[in-house]
Amino acid sequence: MSESEGSSCASEGSSRAERFAAHLREDAGSAAGRPTVMVIAFEGWNDAGGAASSAVRALGSAFDAELVGRLEDEDYYDYQFTRPRTRSTESHREIVWPATKLYRTSVTDAELDLLLVTGVEPSFRWQAFTADILTRAAEQEVAGIVLVGALLADVPHSRPIPASLSAQDPALADLLDVDEPSYEGPTGIVGVLAHTAYQAGIPAVSLWAAVPHYVGQAPSPKAQLRLMRELEDLLGVSLDVEEVAEEADAWERGVDDLAKEDSDIAEYVQRLEEATDTSELPQASGEAIAREFERYLRRRRPPE
Repeated sequence: MSESEGSSCASEGSSRAERFAAHLREDAGSAAGRPTVMVIAFEGWNDAGGAASSAVRALGSAFDAELVGRLEDEDYYDYQFTRPRTRSTESHREIVWPATKLYRTSVTDAELDLLLVTGVEPSFRWQAFTADILTRAAEQEVAGIVLVGALLADVPHSRPIPASLSAQDPALADLLDVDEPSYEGPTGIVGVLAHTAYQAGIPAVSLWAAVPHYVGQAPSPKAQLRLMRELEDLLGVSLDVEEVAEEADAWERGVDDLAKEDSDIAEYVQRLEEATDTSELPQASGEAIAREFERYLRRRRPPE
């Protein structure tokens, strides 16, 4: 799809998910086909609070994704850093080795298929690992990739969790009304995959949530919830977020209680809140309200 076509599509009031799906169909050369989107998250450096990997696993659970592949080459992992685990079953004990797993599912209402990739960030041979992932993507006829991450940041736990979408392809960024990446510095496997996918001509979108650094340990349900909301908007799916939303409320109350017990933390949180409130008003933009209404309509849609 050209830049002018993307702008025209956006001007007609279509949702971000509709624009993304249309772009993938056009890019694949089949306007009537069901595009397959690979959604990737890795535990480790790219996954503050476990929010990204939890969000992608929630996608798999919501749509009963089935295991279709594994990457478990021992040359990818340092077993002293990512140790294998022992597990007991009804009949025997076994060793579970670190691996990256691929799950596939079809989302009828969203008119797309998902190929979900979860695992631990590899320790070695990143270029070979990236080539392996993209080879699996080609085998599964993936039309586009969404890379999900979470990072520690100076943000308050008591305000909406910031999230950002970006695409290295200027035309795709313009079509989806997202930013082109501007970060420079050390990167993780998510950043490497995003860049390599772009170089290979595969439409790729990166989604990141910011986790308050002073409570960055897992779990981080409020960040997970924000990522799930963003995935709903980008993929056009509807997720049951009630349980995660309740966990996010409980998490926020727990952090509030901790802050009350430490005056230094309470003062620091207050400064973050003031900085956030000053820089992000008004919070409820017309676009945010429109996205929330789209979610409401998807949840009211009767099952087929």
